[in-house]
Amino acid sequence: MKNYHKWREECPEITADLRPRTILGLLNSGYHGVLRSRDPTGSRVLIYRIAYWDPKVFTAYDVFRVSLITSELIVKEVDTQRNGIKAIFDLEGWHFSHAFQISPSVSKKIAAVLTDSFPLKVRGIHLINEPIIFHTVFSLIKPFLTEKIKQRIHMHGSNYKQSLSQHFPDILPIEYGGETCSMEDLCQEWRDFIMNSEDYLRSISQDVQ
Repeated sequence: MKNYHKWREECPEITADLRPRTILGLLNSGYHGVLRSRDPTGSRVLIYRIAYWDPKVFTAYDVFRVSLITSELIVKEVDTQRNGIKAIFDLEGWHFSHAFQISPSVSKKIAAVLTDSFPLKVRGIHLINEPIIFHTVFSLIKPFLTEKIKQRIHMHGSNYKQSLSQHFPDILPIEYGGETCSMEDLCQEWRDFIMNSEDYLRSISQDVQ
């Protein structure tokens, strides 16, 4: 917790204002959703779709804030405290305009959250549809990661459905080889949950006008 509070103080551009309206455009776009069911180990599963992040409109800090807001909400769940989270990043649509947003400073802040600056255990990071140019960005982040986190990163490529379903059987949305629901439904449900949590998020914001 000390590391977390220190990180929040050092990153006000991300953490000062956690009101949902600061990232409403990203939420409406379908960038982020959370699966309804946990994976077999009890972890919460988060999905991010890079193609729905327009870097001309939203900065890397805005995108980072989406993750932080979700983390602040699910960390209150006892099962999530025990079993942590896993994230799926669909990197289809990744372009140089995205890469230019990830500076060494941003990379270090991302790594800090993945390692020890947020009181949630990151049990797995799954990358799908990763283009060649993404590996340049990943090389900036990798030196800041612990060996434990590095071992929990899985790159599935574009032919990912079988390998991804082995990690997340029976809970994936239709777009990723599952049969439960659509990503559109998941994104809308999670957006509504975040918006309904506005009072709480406002209360933990450090700088609200």
